[in-house]
Amino acid sequence: MNSLTAWVEAQTGHRPRDAALFERALTHSSRGGADYERLEFLGDRVLGLCVAAWLYRDFQAEPEGKLSQRLNVLVSRETCAEIGRQIGLPAQARLGRQALDDGAQDSDNVLGDMIEALLGALYLEAGIEAASAFVKRHWEAQLDRQVSAPKHPKSSLQEWAAANNRRPPEYELVERSGPQHAPLFEVRVAIHGLGEASACGTTKQEAEKEAARVMLEKIG
Repeated sequence: MNSLTAWVEAQTGHRPRDAALFERALTHSSRGGADYERLEFLGDRVLGLCVAAWLYRDFQAEPEGKLSQRLNVLVSRETCAEIGRQIGLPAQARLGRQALDDGAQDSDNVLGDMIEALLGALYLEAGIEAASAFVKRHWEAQLDRQVSAPKHPKSSLQEWAAANNRRPPEYELVERSGPQHAPLFEVRVAIHGLGEASACGTTKQEAEKEAARVMLEKIG
């Protein structure tokens, strides 16, 4: 049993039958050849289903809106990347030389995608029950931190603007920089007559969320 097979079994509870499938799940496009992108596409949907079913069972008193808030945090790129670091994914990632030099092994985008690709591979070989068990095992601590359903900073900022008779916040992409596999987005949010705030993130959505959070701190 090679080191990757042993690592996958230790983290998922499943011994791979097709080691090449799991190797592909951890291979970045910079390496050349087959990469994780198709498996990530599948794993993204599997993760969403597993988390949604879990929340539906465990939070029966909560309405759809609060369940959606919890789900959005649990399946976010930041959460997936954090899980990846916790299980030692950077050491297993297969990256090309340029991607390594650019620090892609610690990129939220790359680690988040690889976690989803790993979940996609696990689903293909072992089915939804194994995938669900993997999610429950590694995401449970994330859910335990949520005393109440978290509210997205953009929603909070919009609600504040409405409650204070202000125009809705306006978001503007200021700059996109960095390599293709590890981009950095800078976004500015402004409320007319009040001011503005800027922030960066590895996706445009993350940058908007962080800009809204900074703006809330300024006005709070």
